[in-house]
Amino acid sequence: MKKFIVAVVTSLALVTAFAEAETKKVCKDKTDKAGKAVLDKAGKPQEECKTIKVHKKLEGTKVEDAKKK
Repeated sequence: MKKFIVAVVTSLALVTAFAEAETKKVCKDKTDKAGKAVLDKAGKPQEECKTIKVHKKLEGTKVEDAKKK
């Protein structure tokens, strides 16, 4: 019974490890209502940064249309 419980816990740990997506930091310059860049005290444009998830696309085979048959 202990081996079964260990096997179940191990399989759940592996599944959750593969389900995580990679993250990427994306920065854009801040703009005001007129569309001009907002500058900080040093005169450089301010940036808004966000962390987004990047998902991998899986390759597959094309499905044939039923109408062609």
